[in-house]
Amino acid sequence: MSQSILSTIKDGWILLRLIAVVSSSITTIVSTMLPIYLYYTFSEEKLLTIFLVLLFGAFLIHGVLTHILNDYTDHKSGTDENSPAILSGGSRVIQNGILSASTLWVIGKWLMCIIGTLILALFLFDYWEIAILLAVGLWSAVTYSLPPFRFSYRPFIGEWLSTFPSVLALGLGGAWLMFSTIPVWAWQNAVINALFCIAWVMVHHVPDRHADAGATPRKETSVVWASEKFGQAFSRLPALLYFSLTALCAVWLGTERIWGAVGMLALTGTAIFLVLKMQVDDDEQVSAYEKIILMLAMINGLWIGLFI
Repeated sequence: MSQSILSTIKDGWILLRLIAVVSSSITTIVSTMLPIYLYYTFSEEKLLTIFLVLLFGAFLIHGVLTHILNDYTDHKSGTDENSPAILSGGSRVIQNGILSASTLWVIGKWLMCIIGTLILALFLFDYWEIAILLAVGLWSAVTYSLPPFRFSYRPFIGEWLSTFPSVLALGLGGAWLMFSTIPVWAWQNAVINALFCIAWVMVHHVPDRHADAGATPRKETSVVWASEKFGQAFSRLPALLYFSLTALCAVWLGTERIWGAVGMLALTGTAIFLVLKMQVDDDEQVSAYEKIILMLAMINGLWIGLFI
């Protein structure tokens, strides 16, 4: 019995892909909750409760459901089978024989039903803010991977209609649940963290571009589109585009948040330098640089949370 429980925990931990969850979802939550804790007067009990609610939602939807559906879909299309599988290529629970594709699909269907039921219950009991946040997360997880949407298989659509809104919602969630209106700084932090997130996801897709292009159905990510449109060296273009958009947010921060802007520009500039420097055909190097960029994403979220 104890071995079965330990095995289940181990399988779940592998599926979770913790580094991706921490560097995007958790960082975005902290980036909003930290300044509320530091610069506003709220009870620690309320702050902790909302933080834990958002944390639970992030792990449930991003860590578990999104990765289950993505692993299942990418296995069926064949892209994960041909991935270099250093950081990309899914959690590898299917490829390593830890869980079968059919088991993942059953878990995913049950989880979608449970989350959908929870959303309806929250609406009925007038917890509509939390219900909307969960609904955005569910939408993002489903539309990113499952047909007929399968937005991750289309250039630019996946990041803008699935990834961006889910990270944005997590960033706004803490402020929305704490205040009657969302402060401008919370909007700024949420947008910056969401842009930084989709930028590093583009780096994440670089080693998989050949496997994605050969998938059935074809997984035409923004990276695949750019490399085929302009040449392999331009597979870095989507990441550069999104990091540049992140850097432009310094204008929005303005002089009112000058230290936040300076730090964000330094961190984004470092990420841009790494993307320009990386050899796109060297999967080991790209993955090593991605790890650094994930660290930069976490530091950036904390930095703009400290300087509001």
